[in-house]
Amino acid sequence: MGLGGCILLIGAGAILAFATDWQADGINIDLVGWIMMLVGLIGVFVYMSIARRRRMVVPPTTTVVQDDQQHYQ
Repeated sequence: MGLGGCILLIGAGAILAFATDWQADGINIDLVGWIMMLVGLIGVFVYMSIARRRRMVVPPTTTVVQDDQQHYQ
């Protein structure tokens, strides 16, 4: 699941938890919303930790200029 899927889970869970007043026999819709938000947040943290490890830091290349000639004054 990518970052977009995690954000979608968080949004859908927030809608179920805060913006609905549906009642279903045997299912607590608010709890389902909270669980979806929790799973989405865990997914975001896992995705970010994997993305941080994939990002490789490459030191900038610098050119070294050597002056082989000696200048006398």
